[in-house]
Amino acid sequence: MNQAVDQAGAKSEPSWTASSSTVFGLAPAKVNLFLHVGPLDAQGYHPLASLAVFADVGDVLAVEQADRLSLTVTGPFGGALAGEGDNLVLRALRALGRAAGIGEPPLAVSLDKRLPIAAGLGGGSSDAGAAMRLAREVLGLTLDDAALAAVAAEVGADGPMCLLARSAWAEGRGERLTPEPRLPPLPAVLVNPGVPSPTGAVYRAYDAGSGATPDRPPTPTDWSVEAVIDWLAHRRNDLQAPAIRLQPVIGQALDAAAAAPGVALARMSGSGATVFGLCRTEEDAKATAQAMAAAHPGWWVRSCVLNALK
Repeated sequence: MNQAVDQAGAKSEPSWTASSSTVFGLAPAKVNLFLHVGPLDAQGYHPLASLAVFADVGDVLAVEQADRLSLTVTGPFGGALAGEGDNLVLRALRALGRAAGIGEPPLAVSLDKRLPIAAGLGGGSSDAGAAMRLAREVLGLTLDDAALAAVAAEVGADGPMCLLARSAWAEGRGERLTPEPRLPPLPAVLVNPGVPSPTGAVYRAYDAGSGATPDRPPTPTDWSVEAVIDWLAHRRNDLQAPAIRLQPVIGQALDAAAAAPGVALARMSGSGATVFGLCRTEEDAKATAQAMAAAHPGWWVRSCVLNALK
C-alpha cells in the first residue's frame, strides 16, 4: 500500500497498488454533507439532492487470485456480517464477472470491517466499489470506469457514488453525479452511538411525515473551509428527524457533537446513525474525537479529513 493502515482509523489512500500477487485498498466512509429528500414518486423512489464526500477512514480490502471466489471478513465489526452468505462485495464481484464475460471471478477477498454497520456511511457500497476496482487490477480486466459504474449501479443506489469515491453532487435517485473539485478538505469527527439505523425503516418513518423538497441549493461563491461550513449551516438532512424518532440516542450523539468546543457544525450523515462534526482545523478534530471517546466509551468515534482523497 502507498500508506500504512493504522488499526484505529484505517487512514490510507484509496489507491490500487500491488504487493506481490495481492492488492490492497481503502473503502472510505461516505458522508452526506446535506441530504434533501422528496416524497415517494410513482416508481417507488425518493428523489434527492446531496453533496457527498469521502473520509480518509474506512474498511480495508485485500484481493488476490485464487481457485474460486471467496470472502473472509475480519475486523471490529466483522461479526455483524458473519451470517451474510451473499453480501454486497460478493454480489458486486459476480456482477463484474458477468459484465466481463468471465463468469464468477476466481478471487480471494479479505475485508477488514472497521466501519459500523447500518451507520449512514455507505460502508457496504464502498466495500463493493473498492472490491470491483481491486478485482479489475488483479485480473487485468479491460472494463473502463463507465462500464464499472454500470455494474456498480446494479448493486445499489449508492454503487456509482461509492465507486467514484470522490466528492460529488448526487441528484435524481442518486444516480446523477456531478464531481465537485472545488470543495476543500474538511477536518471532522465521526460519531456513532452504537445503534443500527436501517435505511428502509428511516425512509418509512420519513414517509409518515409531511415530506420535503429535493432542492439542490446554489453552489457556494467562496470555497474556503469557513465559508463552506457557513453555507452548509443553511442546508439540512431530511432523514435526521425520522432517524432520531426511531433511535433517540442519535439525537444524543448529535447534541454531544454540536456542544463540543472544536465543532463548528454537526449533522447526521445519510440515514444515520453516524453524526459528523465539522471542525476548522485537524487539531480541533483530533482533540474533539479524543474528548468524545473518553466521555462516551461505548461510542465509535474517529477524527478524519473529509475530501482529503483527491
